[in-house]
Amino acid sequence: MFVETIEQRVRLVRPRSFAGLMTLYESNHTRLKQLLGNLRRVPADSASSSPADLPLHLHVHSRSRYTTDLHMTYWFQEHDRSVADPDLLLRIYHDARLVEALSCADAPRHAALRSLWRVAANGMEQRWNLNILLNKWLEFCLDNRHAFRPLDPNLPR
Repeated sequence: MFVETIEQRVRLVRPRSFAGLMTLYESNHTRLKQLLGNLRRVPADSASSSPADLPLHLHVHSRSRYTTDLHMTYWFQEHDRSVADPDLLLRIYHDARLVEALSCADAPRHAALRSLWRVAANGMEQRWNLNILLNKWLEFCLDNRHAFRPLDPNLPR
């Protein structure tokens, strides 16, 4: 219900505008909260389970009173090594109730996400592309009923 309202606002604001970007960050927050629950208490390391998708991994890099920075990724095995894809760095702004995708290690390899990836001409377009990617990925995770659990800190990631 609330997500529908935010999605409607995303459509009402001009894409790639500052107002549009803030609405997208708000939508990211709503979706991430649906996925993880209390965003101030995200476990340092956690992984999801889904009946229809790969495990999704989260790793918290830093926490402060107002923000939490974390990585969100799938891990793939390639030639005897683990590869993170897409490897998104997110920042949660707790008081503002916003989530911003700050960076992506490389262009995503997953076909559904790769179709959303564009080379950006400027900073606003880069932020827009990253956050559309995050928003659609969160939507996909919710549709596939991902559920997170803390990881054993003694096991390798």
